Amino acid sequence: MRMIKISSIILFILILLSQKSFSDNTKLYKKIDLFSEVLEKINNEYVDEVDQSKNMDAAINGLLQSLDPYSAYMSPETFENMQTETSREFGGLGIEVGMEAGVVKVISPIDNTPASKAGIKAGDYIVKIEDIQVQGKSLMEAVNLMRGSVGSNIKLTVRRKGVKKAIIFDIKREIIQIQSVKSKLIDENIGYIRLTSFNENSSQQIKKKINFLNKNKKLKAYILDLRNNPGGLLSQAIKISDFFLENGEIVSTKSRKVSENSKWFAQKGDMINGKILVVLINYGSASASEIVAGALKDHKRAILIGENSYGKGSVQSIIPLKNKGAIRLTISKYYLPSGKSISEVGVTPDIEVIEKTEEFKINTSTDNQLHFAIKLLNG
Repeated sequence: MRMIKISSIILFILILLSQKSFSDNTKLYKKIDLFSEVLEKINNEYVDEVDQSKNMDAAINGLLQSLDPYSAYMSPETFENMQTETSREFGGLGIEVGMEAGVVKVISPIDNTPASKAGIKAGDYIVKIEDIQVQGKSLMEAVNLMRGSVGSNIKLTVRRKGVKKAIIFDIKREIIQIQSVKSKLIDENIGYIRLTSFNENSSQQIKKKINFLNKNKKLKAYILDLRNNPGGLLSQAIKISDFFLENGEIVSTKSRKVSENSKWFAQKGDMINGKILVVLINYGSASASEIVAGALKDHKRAILIGENSYGKGSVQSIIPLKNKGAIRLTISKYYLPSGKSISEVGVTPDIEVIEKTEEFKINTSTDNQLHFAIKLLNG
């Protein structure tokens, strides 16, 4: 009876709020009634005692995750943990993750982190954490399971496209320290810049690297390596794109409300003075990486080499709730200068070069994508 009363109250409130559109929303009201009925059946007839609060959290999270892989519910405890800095040190694996089909999907492993060193790849599906099945867990629950004390080990069971058997990784957690920008001179005439994330200092670091490399009079080209870069700050993506463009649109965002749509444009001044630019991308290039790669491609300012990027072209906002929890909700999408959306599509390279071997590692002797770019630039 209690569940029926709750359902009646919800229905009554909805009627009060939208009497004029009742006939249009009959199906919605029936679904709310059905939801209440299912809750009642579970509480009365399920074989074990049911935690109603936990079930409701799961239902809310399921609703959000049905929208897209990036929207999610955070309970008051999870939201507080996210906001609160503690003196306790937590070890990490060094991966950016999302949810897909009820399991954790690796967006990108970060350079020189435990996950990267172990061989975790972009696109891998984490199906078990230790002996716990990921299916049915929220993203935040799965992330919390992967956290642990520094130096402790964790076992991940992974499914990989094209590999029949599950792959098991035993990884030691470490404090994750990210050096977002690295650079070097290749063959005395190519400036190589590796960007692994877009944090608040990335554009300044890249500016310094370019100014230093520009001092070499033999320099004829640049390689900007955005592989396995899961993204970061939109402002940094805009600034870094602007370093290589003279004018034109860089990116736009479109929201449900037209008044919240935005566009960003390049300012005059190409830092590398029109030199040939190659951008390396792969499936681990996401979000801000795709904005930079897509803008430079659309303006025909760079040659893109590698593999199709991830396709994360959306913006999420953390919205606090009355219960002191929060939701992470997609509020807008990115669009390239051409007007194309990145979401679920990604950016396609001008020249496709697939990773050759299982031993492939970025910026090493096994990096056939980088070697292809160097060979192309040196004729």
